[in-house]
Amino acid sequence: MKVKRSEMWRAAVLLLLTGCVCASVPEEPADRAAPSDGYCSWITRAQPHGAGGRREGFSEFRLRVEGDPEHYQPGSTYRVSLYATNPAYFRGFTLIALKEGHNGDQEEDYAGNFQIIDEEDAQFMTNCPPAVTESTPRRRTRIQVFWIAPASGSGCVLLKASIVQRKIISFQDEGSLTKRMCEKEPLYGETTDKPLLDCCACGTAKYRVTFYGNWSEKLHPKDYPRRANHWSALIGASHSKNYILWEFGGYASEGVKQVAELGSPIKMEEEIRQKGDEVLTVIKMKAQWPAWQPLNVRAAPSAEFSVDRTRHLMSFLTMLGPSPDWNVGLSSEDLCTRECGWVQKVVQDLIPWDAGTDSGVTYESPNKRTTPQEKIRPLTSLDHPQSPFYDPEGGAITPVARLAVERIARKGEQCNIVPDNVDDIVADIAQEEKEEDDTPETCIYSNWSPWSACSSSTCEKGKRMRQRMLKAQLDLSVPCPHTQDFEPCMGPGCSDEDASTCMMSEWITWSPCSMSCGAGVRSRERYVKQFPDDGFACTHPTEETEPCTVNEDCCEILCSNHMYCICFCVAPSSCLVTEWGEWDVCSATCGLGMKRRERMVKMPPSDGSICGAEVVEVEKCMMPECREYKHSHACPY
Repeated sequence: MKVKRSEMWRAAVLLLLTGCVCASVPEEPADRAAPSDGYCSWITRAQPHGAGGRREGFSEFRLRVEGDPEHYQPGSTYRVSLYATNPAYFRGFTLIALKEGHNGDQEEDYAGNFQIIDEEDAQFMTNCPPAVTESTPRRRTRIQVFWIAPASGSGCVLLKASIVQRKIISFQDEGSLTKRMCEKEPLYGETTDKPLLDCCACGTAKYRVTFYGNWSEKLHPKDYPRRANHWSALIGASHSKNYILWEFGGYASEGVKQVAELGSPIKMEEEIRQKGDEVLTVIKMKAQWPAWQPLNVRAAPSAEFSVDRTRHLMSFLTMLGPSPDWNVGLSSEDLCTRECGWVQKVVQDLIPWDAGTDSGVTYESPNKRTTPQEKIRPLTSLDHPQSPFYDPEGGAITPVARLAVERIARKGEQCNIVPDNVDDIVADIAQEEKEEDDTPETCIYSNWSPWSACSSSTCEKGKRMRQRMLKAQLDLSVPCPHTQDFEPCMGPGCSDEDASTCMMSEWITWSPCSMSCGAGVRSRERYVKQFPDDGFACTHPTEETEPCTVNEDCCEILCSNHMYCICFCVAPSSCLVTEWGEWDVCSATCGLGMKRRERMVKMPPSDGSICGAEVVEVEKCMMPECREYKHSHACPY
């Protein structure tokens, strides 16, 4: 027997009033247009029911797009979260994406497409296909879905949410349950955009850069490398226009090549520090294994850096691993505005680029040196049919990462008068010690600039410089002192007090796990930056190892070479062994004999079991034929 729509509506209201909620949006009453008549605009007109219904003014629920971008790139994928702050919770929800200025009466009013991450949390609404709702009503504090931005020309979009707690909470037209994003121009051209040649801003600005790696099997399923996928250590700098770390249309330096192919930032950091006064801050972040994890499992890595009038550009790169020579990054991003101020926020979606040093076409292609070396270029979806980003229709590559650069402080006298909507102006974060100043009162100077980077990147002594400008000389008969100041310095981690001790570099990123399946080990290394002056050797360890597990539920069979006397099979071992030693001399001086070689167990299995790795190899060897007899020895084993 069919139940009338009005009866279902009354039943839903009764359930809501008693706190037993069964859906985020109830069936609409009989006096409303059916979904088929007005598509699903009835969702956006849903009103709260009961005396406790709330329409606005609450903040315990929030809709958020990862990275908090103000613009979207057509075709890009964004992670959208709907969450409640403790102790609030919700039982159901509805999520839609509308073109700004549209009511949802027609199918074309909706922008982009949602993609379900967890089917236990969310599903598409049966009577309104563009909307996402809960799979089952239950207490929850957070849900996440992907949203694929619409094609170019869609304009601004409103991501809108409603939630159900004990009573319906309707959509907010403004506030924490609505997110507005407008279309952004295409990110990359054939060459890097040229920065402003000169910066007129005053003082310095401090920024926080956050890296969101979105390279995952969900977003990039084709040939995704389940084994050892990672981002290498991120390396970059704030620098002047006279120094370019990398750029499209240019050639990769040796440092860029080592990041691109090996994921090693050491040479790149060395190149950066050699630029001395052209660099203000070296930017570094740790490697990420695996490449993607939810933000509630692993926070997005971040770092802080500063800029000034002469060093107002920011560049960085990090390797997409494993890959031939693929990276993501920014080149010479200008943080100085034409109004003589500092940019408040930059959010960029990042697509991978090719360093031009390796000709591989898949994630795990063998090394194939590109000769002659090619120019750095962005990858495209038409590069090679075997490429994981290949699209026969030539569509845009889904970005693999997003970068957010946000100004967190300003210091010193500011020369622009453009008002800020964020109060981040800091005269001095901490009161600096007053230095004795013998400057004549008739000499008017600007503030000292920040100290430059040290000219030495090691523990050898170098120097750094700061400068100021002479604004006015009120009495020409009174000379004005110097406008530059120098002081001795050494590289990071070094000081005069500990110059006689052993100085070590930072740890290089962990190596891939030694086993392709099961338990293995991984290692990392560092090197000696400064040996003690007293001639003693450094006793600090230069290598570390730790257990690791890859695809725990796997087993593969290994067999010895068919030339050996005995063929045997073992399960992959979780123990660590040394390299093979040299072969012994052949057991026969003429004719057929045997030879053997051995290796040692460096680390037994952590579970106490016997090491299954082969530690002895025996192989036939043939010496010149014997004159006394000519026959083969039987295998003695």
